[in-house]
Amino acid sequence: AGTGPAPVKLGTAGNFVILAKTAISTVPASVITGDIGISPAAQTYITGFSQTDATGYSTSPQITGFIYAADMAPPTPSNMTTAIADMEIAYTDAAGRVTPDFTNLGTGIIGGLTLVPGLYTWGSTVTIPSNITISGNANDVWIFQITGDLSVSAAVNVILDGGAKARNIFWQVSGEATMGATSHFEGIILSQTAITLGTSASINGRLLAQSQVALDQNTVTKPAL
Repeated sequence: AGTGPAPVKLGTAGNFVILAKTAISTVPASVITGDIGISPAAQTYITGFSQTDATGYSTSPQITGFIYAADMAPPTPSNMTTAIADMEIAYTDAAGRVTPDFTNLGTGIIGGLTLVPGLYTWGSTVTIPSNITISGNANDVWIFQITGDLSVSAAVNVILDGGAKARNIFWQVSGEATMGATSHFEGIILSQTAITLGTSASINGRLLAQSQVALDQNTVTKPAL
């Protein structure tokens, strides 16, 4: 058994490595493992991927997986509506967790820290200016509630230790999540606004945004089970 809070249930949003409402863009070439989807915006708001259309989805050389949008053939539109709703439910769940184990840790500047399982909450922006370690076993859970933005500096790494799994790490961000160039991130980002990855940044996890996701030659990999 693990320690920490109960994991956030993603529902069908968990079928996507990138999910957004208004836009998904890439500066080629990104390397994406998993499906990406957008709704209520249309397929034309997924840019930079050189898509090949099929029935109800499209493909791209940058993606090992499929692209789904709100205006594709059924049942994709209804599936996307459900996935977006599930993403918003998951965000509300994560944001609504109470009795944190850590409050305003490091006054929001958490570089150099080792983070044990638990519920963390900040009434501010969280900045990661140097490497952090998320330490725990494969069943432990972390939820990070951030009422401001999440900013990861260039070339900074989030390191997993002790068997910790990206699928059990949830970053609930009220503002924008920004990953600096060549940084490496771990976990599932639930952003109420946008997620932006700097040049050559990478993530093991999911990018679930209630506005847009902007990529720039990134490696985005769905979390291992």
